[in-house]
Amino acid sequence: MFEFHLIELAMMLASAVRNLSRRSFSTSKAVSAQQLTVRDALNAALDEEMERDEKVFLLGEEVAQYDGAYKVSRGLWKKYGDKRVIDTPITEMGFAGIAVGAAMAGLRPVCEFMTFNFSMQAIDHVINSAAKTFYMSAGTVNVPIVFRGPNGAAAGVAAQHSQCFGAWYSHCPGLKVVSPYDSEDAKGLLKAAIRDPDPVVVLENEMVYGVSYPVSDQVLDKNFVLPIGKAKIMRPGKHITIVAHSKSVETAMLAANELAGKGIEAEVINLRSLRPLDSETIFKSVQKTHHLVTVEQGWPQSGIGSEICARVMEHETFFHLDAPIWRVTGADVPMPYAKTLEAAALPQVPDVVTAVNKVLGVK
Repeated sequence: MFEFHLIELAMMLASAVRNLSRRSFSTSKAVSAQQLTVRDALNAALDEEMERDEKVFLLGEEVAQYDGAYKVSRGLWKKYGDKRVIDTPITEMGFAGIAVGAAMAGLRPVCEFMTFNFSMQAIDHVINSAAKTFYMSAGTVNVPIVFRGPNGAAAGVAAQHSQCFGAWYSHCPGLKVVSPYDSEDAKGLLKAAIRDPDPVVVLENEMVYGVSYPVSDQVLDKNFVLPIGKAKIMRPGKHITIVAHSKSVETAMLAANELAGKGIEAEVINLRSLRPLDSETIFKSVQKTHHLVTVEQGWPQSGIGSEICARVMEHETFFHLDAPIWRVTGADVPMPYAKTLEAAALPQVPDVVTAVNKVLGVK
């Protein structure tokens, strides 16, 4: 009898594993790949670029002796010392200005904001000094600086610590803006940002810092760099296109997985870059699927989804649409503190599934 129960238990475990693998996003190739957290991917990118170029340095609040508020800069102060990993006072306006000046003088600063909500204290330096100088100097003064840190909603930190600045910064000519989702994005885009001759805003997400994602040997290579301005098709599909960035890619993938169980194959696009925006990848996908839904955690008015809608409308791709585009966004309110209200203010998987069903006319 005991042996029978063991066999029965083994069969149940095998069935559970099979069901889990069916629900997973990963392919067999991805399952066999190595795992890397987003935090470690960012740390590796900083380390490799600081090792590669002595002009690269990191500054910000608690980045040195404390190893970073989120431990992204762990070990870098001990390895590179006080001159290249610099703890600053709590004054975003002050250290952002120092960083921009250093970039104008030929160094390559990486300026960390503990959250991009605090970058509002320094936005004059980001826009008026960093973004506009190359144009205003007739191309004679480059400003090779990276502004990076967590952006968008975290958990339980309310309105002043939860805002997405993707639309804000991608509105501004002179800036490049990237919004990584997984470990591959984080490493490849941060390295590209540090090497870029112009200012780049890297909008990370605190909620995925500790999440492990499968990565290939290529991603782990010191020479791995992703191009800024190129989106990635995370999941191919033929019925509808879902476009997202940052943590909303996860929401889109979960929704696509649920839709697949109902026979709807959604193509999921991870934007990776908000400025420049990879319109061509979106156009090609929509011309194939004839339907489009955008997903973002930011507010609806003048958002990333709004920009995508406008670009499709102004392009011949508009004539390939069989239904209006649908935006899934954060609620048009400051982020509530209460956990239940916070969840209601952010796009959830059922919201995306509902949007897809409405666009496709599925009841």
